[in-house]
Amino acid sequence: MLSRFRDWLFDGGGGPENVPKRVRDAIRAQQERSEILIGWTQLLIVLLVTALYQGTAMAEGTVQDEFSLELTVLFTYAAFCVVRIVLAHARRLARWMLYVSVIVDIALLMALIWTFHLKYAQSAAFYLKAPTLFYVFLFIALRALRFEARFVVFTGIVAAAGWAGLTFYAASGLGGPPNVTHNYVEYMTSTALLVGAEVDKMIAILLATAVLALAISRARHLLVRSVSEGVAAHDLSRFFDPGVAARIRGAEMSIRAGEGELRDVAILTVDLRGFTRLSTELAPAEVMKVLQDYQRRTCPLIAAAGGSIDKFLGDGILASFGAVTPSPTAAADALRAAEAVMEAATAWAVERRAAGLPPLDIGLAASSGRVVFGAVGDGERLEFTVIGDAVNFAAKLEKHNKVERTRAITDGATYALAERQGYRPAAPPERRPGRQVGGVGESVDIVVLAA
Repeated sequence: MLSRFRDWLFDGGGGPENVPKRVRDAIRAQQERSEILIGWTQLLIVLLVTALYQGTAMAEGTVQDEFSLELTVLFTYAAFCVVRIVLAHARRLARWMLYVSVIVDIALLMALIWTFHLKYAQSAAFYLKAPTLFYVFLFIALRALRFEARFVVFTGIVAAAGWAGLTFYAASGLGGPPNVTHNYVEYMTSTALLVGAEVDKMIAILLATAVLALAISRARHLLVRSVSEGVAAHDLSRFFDPGVAARIRGAEMSIRAGEGELRDVAILTVDLRGFTRLSTELAPAEVMKVLQDYQRRTCPLIAAAGGSIDKFLGDGILASFGAVTPSPTAAADALRAAEAVMEAATAWAVERRAAGLPPLDIGLAASSGRVVFGAVGDGERLEFTVIGDAVNFAAKLEKHNKVERTRAITDGATYALAERQGYRPAAPPERRPGRQVGGVGESVDIVVLAA
């Protein structure tokens, strides 16, 4: 039970046994960035406090200048902050250094407060009323930026111990008559020492620390969950088209199967020719290597032209333009993508021949029309897809490449639409009107994009 409470308080449920290594690495990277932020925040505070001391008149009273050590302490602390920032940027801050940093913070603050009774020629009880104590809460709060309750707790304990030390010194008489009193008015209006009041300050420090530690512990729960989900979302996004992933993230309500929208789109189908035969001749690892090489060259070109990969069909690729996000240039974008893919295919074939490998060619077809875009599945396993005649027609056109002895084709209506949308081919295309495409009842005007 104690162990579980310790893990909950100090690790936020995010101990090594509870989260995968990649999540721990992501959290560690966040904490390293937090240490940089803490260092710069500390330095900024030092500069602001120094400016405050320099720009305002000193409080009146008997002052012994040789004990005016504010600037000395502030410059020392600034130098310490600079070293800390350098180590944080270099990712060289070991955990023990963080604890030492806390001790240095509090020690410098308490030492500064201790000098006040010397500076103003008073007994030690005088410094116990110094408002400089409030900076303790700033140091405690700074540790919250790391999202580890242990450092908040450690800072609070060190601060309370430091104040207890100052109180003991004042009560001991080492710094002059302690003037211990039980009269609150006398305590407030003189340098008398009311032990209960100092205990109240220590209790306030510890209670503030406890509340902040609990808040940080709860926040760390959320941090671990957020980082875990962020890592998972990043990994899962590799299985989705970026546009689809963005749509899922931005959905106002839970996405359900059976919901769809009508879209005017362009469809691009790409097929790796001869791959089925090649897959029977190569080892499985080599098969996957060839497939990855083909997709690595093809998919970025489609995405760069505004397309979304709908699915991988073995060695085939089905992409849509204007489905995930409506586009007034869907057809033109699809034909631009087709040109880029065919150029890449030609370059790939040259590279394979130069390496003594059999060249692999790519077949491609583009079509356009109105489709339904939405989620399909059984409710637990969903997939965004496009459904409609344009999808089926693109698949049939791609197969028709073999009949026409071409590499890439589209239909006349899609080509005309692409021209109206601003598409201009690198060279005038070849037109083949009145072709019979398998599975299509009426004749089709074919436009050859690559022979």
